Amino acid sequence: MLWGRRLGQNLWCGRLGVEAKETPETGWTVSLVSSNNPSMDTHMKTLKFLLSLSLWCLASLAQAQAFPSRPVKIIIGFPAGGPLDQHARLLSERLQAVLGQPVLIDYKAGAGGTVGAQEVMKAPPDGHTLMLANTGVMVINPALYSKLPYATLKDFTPVARTAMQPLALLVNPKVPANSLKEFMDYARARPGQVNYGSAGNGGISHLVPEMFKSETGLFLVHIPYRGSAPAFTDLMAGQVQFMAESIPQAANYHKQGKVKALAVTSRERNPALPDVPTVIEAGIKGFEVVGFYGFLAPAGTPKDVVAKLSDAFKQVLAMPDVRNRMITQGADPAFLGSDDFAKFLAAEMPRWAEAVKKSGARLD
Repeated sequence: MLWGRRLGQNLWCGRLGVEAKETPETGWTVSLVSSNNPSMDTHMKTLKFLLSLSLWCLASLAQAQAFPSRPVKIIIGFPAGGPLDQHARLLSERLQAVLGQPVLIDYKAGAGGTVGAQEVMKAPPDGHTLMLANTGVMVINPALYSKLPYATLKDFTPVARTAMQPLALLVNPKVPANSLKEFMDYARARPGQVNYGSAGNGGISHLVPEMFKSETGLFLVHIPYRGSAPAFTDLMAGQVQFMAESIPQAANYHKQGKVKALAVTSRERNPALPDVPTVIEAGIKGFEVVGFYGFLAPAGTPKDVVAKLSDAFKQVLAMPDVRNRMITQGADPAFLGSDDFAKFLAAEMPRWAEAVKKSGARLD
């Protein structure tokens, strides 16, 4: 026969001499008082193990049910107003309705997103601090920076991929080419005389043209700028003749006649540029290069918390108005859960590392 009673925050089982104790610092712990009966001691140890396991399960369940217990912060490693900021603002309003807590956006710009990544890496792994990152932060920076202070799959837990963002291959309107094939013929006849602009060394607008060069054997000269805005300005002015740029800006200026969009880098045509063929359609087999956005948590975040966050993003991305607004922004809704997102990142890293190596880009 067993008997027991509760003593404040302690639970005492007198028959077996087992005591479960709860404190704010350590939570529930189990202790036992040895008897002079070896058989009884064995039973007591078994009971202690089972009771400890039960209390651990109950604590984990309580944590999952309680999450989130306060506002969730999304950190972006770039200034406000950019594409990542637009994406975060689009999702955050609906996300907080699903999670039942406010969702805040914080900007920690610097070093190609590295400053923001470090902020999240050092945050408590409880799911209340997330990073929204792009292709550069997640898979290009590890190959680009010789002394990167983080490792994507070691220091973070992937939560959800939320979008894929193809680019458009653009030329200045005065370039006598109205298709990608015509541009390739034009550039091939002028080796080293055709320039392309980018937002800077090692960025996606640098690496995509390098991949294009590698596939076609063209000799194009890279002109790096400090950001996409000055590069785009010089493209429209004719200082550079070619550029790879995100769909929203490309579509806007293409429709105004300020640039010509020759192809998009996705496997399928983009709704924002429905009359522009893909690079594959233009004759370069297998050329699909698409940027992506995703959310990551600090390494060590509990799996049940990650699962709850991942499911919340899945719900938001299934909302028709959210999907439609993403498409108008040039980003295709492309949800992947935590495990699949981790596999996706592991597959993308060597691909972009090879592109960085071929480009010769390297930053300290």
